Amino acid sequence: MGRSTFEGPVLAGTNRFTPFRNVGSVELTQEVALVLTNTTANTANYGGSSGQFVTANQLYPNTNATVYTPSASATTLTATSIPADSATQIYRGAVMYLPAGSSVTDFLLDVGVVPTVTAGTISTITVYVSNDYTAQGGTPTYAATGTISAAGRQSLATFTGTQLANQFSTSTDITAQAAGVSGVNFSQLVFTISIAGTSMTSISAGTLYFTVRYFQSDNTGNATTYPYGNVD
Repeated sequence: MGRSTFEGPVLAGTNRFTPFRNVGSVELTQEVALVLTNTTANTANYGGSSGQFVTANQLYPNTNATVYTPSASATTLTATSIPADSATQIYRGAVMYLPAGSSVTDFLLDVGVVPTVTAGTISTITVYVSNDYTAQGGTPTYAATGTISAAGRQSLATFTGTQLANQFSTSTDITAQAAGVSGVNFSQLVFTISIAGTSMTSISAGTLYFTVRYFQSDNTGNATTYPYGNVD
């Protein structure tokens, strides 16, 4: 069975134009599972390590990721520095990429096992969703949880107007030229797990699942060119 890739949204409907337009885009998803005690890259559910976030695209095991400083115009990439673990702050996280200008409909931030540490005390655990690494107490581009205290699907904090606008059309964070590819620019989604506490040592448990649901925008269609009007 072969696989194919394409550039552009999957459209469905019968009438692309006129006030009775009924064409919509198929919702897409990306997801990643993180077991924070798994510190072996390129294995199932690898959870990263001190100063190291991960990436996955559901086609291969989690691998190390570089978080890049967002830029809508840069032609080269600049890495963001993720702080190393300390007695008061531990960060873990995952990176995903969407076509720039996508419309996010939901973030699912699920906890299978609440993170714990071998020694010390955890005061707060929070997940931030932004276009870059987010420090403890920062303001993320897209969403954040409240303090995580139990397994299950986590409630998202009340969205600001700015966050809702950002979700409606995701930012250009990496240009196609900087990424060395042809086609559309990229939006960078960074899920930052922030564990704050006192006298903390190594992570002893923690399993988290992150999912984003989104539509890829259709910026190419018109009455005379692709995708050639109605699809019936």
